[in-house]
Amino acid sequence: MAETILIIEDDPSILQGLTINLQFEGYSLLTARTGLEGLRLAQERRPDLIVLDIMLPQIDGFEIIRELRSHDTMIPIVVLSARGEEADKLLGLSLGADDYVTKPFSVPELLARIRTVLRRQRQAIPARDTTRFGEVVVNLDAQRLTVGGQVVVTTAREFDLLRYFITHEDAVVSRGQILGSVWGLDQSVTERTVDNFVARLRQKIEPDPNSPRYLQTVRGVGYRFASGG
Repeated sequence: MAETILIIEDDPSILQGLTINLQFEGYSLLTARTGLEGLRLAQERRPDLIVLDIMLPQIDGFEIIRELRSHDTMIPIVVLSARGEEADKLLGLSLGADDYVTKPFSVPELLARIRTVLRRQRQAIPARDTTRFGEVVVNLDAQRLTVGGQVVVTTAREFDLLRYFITHEDAVVSRGQILGSVWGLDQSVTERTVDNFVARLRQKIEPDPNSPRYLQTVRGVGYRFASGG
């Protein structure tokens, strides 16, 4: 499933910009414009990560970090604040923030830091070795695909693409995102390459490749993997 990020930010223009960019990256979003509302959402909804301003109405970001950490709530926190003094950074990190980004900020840098923090969080949780949907069984560690109990041969790139979809379940991902994650810096491939590989995977895992159940096309955007689980 798509990871959920809670943005606690009282500046409406920054909040809107972050929402647009993070949704484009495939994350689910929760938002709050006051400290108390943000703390309530963090405690009740337990998002995968919090992007947190410090200067907030009602209670500030430092108090939110202090409150969450005092109850052993280990949701990753990336502070995004205009308070860029070294003392503020040290306080935020010592209270338990995972990263501290100062305003004005670069959106690509913030996205990279969020991905890094989330990756560390995933690595701290035992990975799910085997994924099952319908008659399909995918062993990610062994890179083994079976359908209806029969082993299905895939190329390394096909399996990398399947792994990407499984680890981004329910997220709408663009062809560009897939290219960057699965093919990296290889300049010889195009977005049409993604379509060709998706078509090949559909032939191998879909009950009816012409009416795909798992690898769904999102018109005008890209694809979504839905296991139906």
